[in-house]
Amino acid sequence: MTKPLKSWARYPDHPQAGHAVQWRDRLQPVLAQVAGANGTTLAYGNGRSYGDSCLAASDQVVHTRPLDRFIAADWQTGVLRAEAGATLDDILQIAVPRGWMLPVTPGTKYATLGGAVANDVHGKNHHVRGTFGRHVRRFALLRSDGGAFECSPDENAEFFAATIGGLGLTGVIAWVEIQLMPIRSSRVSVTSIRFGNLNEFFALSEELDSKHEYSVAWIDCLSRGSSLGRGIFMVGDHAERGGLQLPVKKKRAVPITPPISLINPLTLRAFNALYYNRQQQKTVQSEVDYDSYFYPLDSLLEWHRIYGKRGFQQYQCVLPQVNSRDAMHAILEAIGQSGTGSFLAVLKRCGDAVSPGLLSFPMEGASLALDFPQHDESNRRLFERLDAIVREAGGRLYPAKDAHMSASDFQLAYPAWHQLEALRDPALMSRFWQRTTQT
Repeated sequence: MTKPLKSWARYPDHPQAGHAVQWRDRLQPVLAQVAGANGTTLAYGNGRSYGDSCLAASDQVVHTRPLDRFIAADWQTGVLRAEAGATLDDILQIAVPRGWMLPVTPGTKYATLGGAVANDVHGKNHHVRGTFGRHVRRFALLRSDGGAFECSPDENAEFFAATIGGLGLTGVIAWVEIQLMPIRSSRVSVTSIRFGNLNEFFALSEELDSKHEYSVAWIDCLSRGSSLGRGIFMVGDHAERGGLQLPVKKKRAVPITPPISLINPLTLRAFNALYYNRQQQKTVQSEVDYDSYFYPLDSLLEWHRIYGKRGFQQYQCVLPQVNSRDAMHAILEAIGQSGTGSFLAVLKRCGDAVSPGLLSFPMEGASLALDFPQHDESNRRLFERLDAIVREAGGRLYPAKDAHMSASDFQLAYPAWHQLEALRDPALMSRFWQRTTQT
């Protein structure tokens, strides 16, 4: 009996039975078999989505993680084709020593290539390179109706657009071809600047974003008053020198899941104060390996266990440029008043690059991501307040991280959902899609 599959945040708790596919020519038979026996199914990669977008409504998934082979690579041009179950780390392991980097990467390297397309992931350089989907050249899509075809901006373009950010609902992605980005070094030159409040963050972002490849800030979401939104602003660029060696680090892991969350107001306040004050100087220059800059949490395997058996919810929103400053103030004030918070609070600006995907999350403005231990009633009250602020500001939430968004909010924020529904493979249904469109 294989271990049940879950979403990363462990909430909602709907364990999935995985039907593993070892070879690409078995994708369609397994898809037909699982859908035929259960009505619907869903492709499941490495389970790095936080909410219920990676959970099948039937709780029976086609497990594509074993499909992790590389099909072709041109190291002169940086064009790579790999199966959808390959992780971003798998790609980095072979690409970085050859002088190539992922053009866009989220905060974990353990997401699969198929998942990166399905969620149109973004990273610290959205203001420069947009979303992952902008660097996808083509992919193969398999459908339960027997259809199997390639998609690109010029071939089956309607399915290309619907699949990028399409939450795995248009078919099962078999392989993906992407364009990598050239680098001279595997190290990143970082400038860290301590700022005293949210207004200082926006001033720094206006001044520095256009001068650097990467830009992101950690903020203390428990700060109040004149210190509301204080934090550490971090801009980075790939170093010109330093070699192309891979980071070598000993992995640590959270060995068990405690009965209750280790994240509470007391530990949060202590951690946030320590993290903010550990940088004594206002500005610090450093050079780090790419793991340290892009994937700090990946160094602690199974870190989600610190939230206990009930798991956690991530709240990630993006606010349009015109309203981002005022709405972000309101969001942080509401979080401060709630008495709860997040030790991981990531604030960054998104650029104006348009994704080819129908349901891409980013828009020009500011994005905030926070993790909250799962407490049903307190989370519900807080999220209702935050949702109202985001709604009024014309923002939206990220489906890949969501476990609570209402159908009305989703459909208002993503009006192209009708187009995706029209192209959805009838054999594919997630709990997220059922919750937000089928009621």
